[in-house]
Amino acid sequence: MNIIPSIFNERQINRTVLGGTESASGVKMNVSVVLLNSGSSHFRIQMIENLLKCGFTSIVSLEPTPESYNIEDFGTKFPSVRFIIPLEKVTDGDLINIGISESCGEYVLVLRDTLRIPPGILMPNLAEHLTENGSYCIVPRLVTPEKQSLPVQFIPEAVKSKLHVISSSSVSDGMATLCPFNYIGLYHRQKFMLLGGFDYTITSPYWQNLDMAFRAWLWGEKINLSTAFQLEYAEKVPQEEITADFSQLRFYLKNLVPRYHEDHGMIPFSSFFLFARSSSCGFFETRRLFADACRWVDKNKYRFKQDAVMLIENWDKQK
Repeated sequence: MNIIPSIFNERQINRTVLGGTESASGVKMNVSVVLLNSGSSHFRIQMIENLLKCGFTSIVSLEPTPESYNIEDFGTKFPSVRFIIPLEKVTDGDLINIGISESCGEYVLVLRDTLRIPPGILMPNLAEHLTENGSYCIVPRLVTPEKQSLPVQFIPEAVKSKLHVISSSSVSDGMATLCPFNYIGLYHRQKFMLLGGFDYTITSPYWQNLDMAFRAWLWGEKINLSTAFQLEYAEKVPQEEITADFSQLRFYLKNLVPRYHEDHGMIPFSSFFLFARSSSCGFFETRRLFADACRWVDKNKYRFKQDAVMLIENWDKQK
């Protein structure tokens, strides 16, 4: 099993890149777009045309597989758009890491092709307002095709010493949220890269997204909601799979086990015995996972500004 990555884009993925031969025209804001494609949308041309009308600094379109579309035609039709096709199995986090590394705006708006993408999906004055405080991640309100609000505020709680994430669709502007829904959000590009990006060894989308967000909070960044920025799903909203598996174990070791002591994060050795009792792995694999997490935390120990206990206890003070 791969060790925890320590730097941004540590995993180099074989890929084909098409387009991007021309600079974007009519740029109106210092924001790029990363578009995650599912391969099922029938409105690709219209989506890209609408995004081009917004005035983004750059647009990166990420394909799920090499067989998704006849991408060469798209690359010719839209020379300012960068189309990237991975040539190996990847996670959504891998794709976003690639997209953000290929972007050039101060902020990057991560979208999915399952969203309705009108020509004015993000106006320049709204983008300026959302990014003026330099927040790490701004999460939009999300609604279903039937205009029903989705739960986009996530709150960490401890129940009998176990983490529970509570969701709510009742939000106010600037309210803190633990993580973005389905990865969708406006990310500060430089801060994203300094945080290390998404961990490709966590393959579950739910735990991978939660891991990145939790790390941001533990390392001193904030994730906030905006009621002025709203996006709508054009198709059925995906259901997140939150089954406890290897991904959950790695999330647990990286985010819930470390303790903040004096001025740094550390993993107490005594935590191994608690982890060993709850781990479904064999003894040697459990020991290897724990040792890997200890090395990762030690390497990043001065990046920690709090631990999970402090985050949960002080959640009401976050904004």
